[in-house]
Amino acid sequence: MSITTDIHPQYIVGTWRLDPTHSEITFSVRHLAISKVRGTFESFDATIVTAENPADSTIEATIDVGSINTKQKDRDAHLRTSDFFLVDEHPTATFRSTSISGTPDDFQVTGDLTLRGVTKSVVLTGEFGGIVTDGYGQTKAGATARTKINRHDFGVSWNAALEAGGFTLGDDVTIDFDLQVVLQK
Repeated sequence: MSITTDIHPQYIVGTWRLDPTHSEITFSVRHLAISKVRGTFESFDATIVTAENPADSTIEATIDVGSINTKQKDRDAHLRTSDFFLVDEHPTATFRSTSISGTPDDFQVTGDLTLRGVTKSVVLTGEFGGIVTDGYGQTKAGATARTKINRHDFGVSWNAALEAGGFTLGDDVTIDFDLQVVLQK
């Protein structure tokens, strides 16, 4: 199924840039097999180019992985090391879309995610929030999306065995995007 302008009554062709004060990228991973550790990336950027044919639109994003924040300074420092993100060698993660399909209530964006120098195809599923003009005359759009990756696929394999069995961290990481973008004039 392809996205069409009939499905997007508010659709606007153009280039959209991230509104960072109204956007968030969060993640969660199973911890100690009983709960989840959650965190955010404080610094990231995205550009969306909406084409005449919505299916030809593109999304590019860059995440400063060193900006990770799990609300625990020592853990964040550990996450920046070679056990996890290897920030000194790979300071950013990138995403470039390769296809967009679906409807506003159930869209899919397939693209290449590069993390720690490893590129894998991932699928983001999400929902289009709509388009409005704010009090400053800026045209803004919003959307949410989610993907789940296996951290080992990207070379993030550190773990520690628990005395009672199992491991400190789960393999799957859920990444949530809550984005607002501004139409460039």
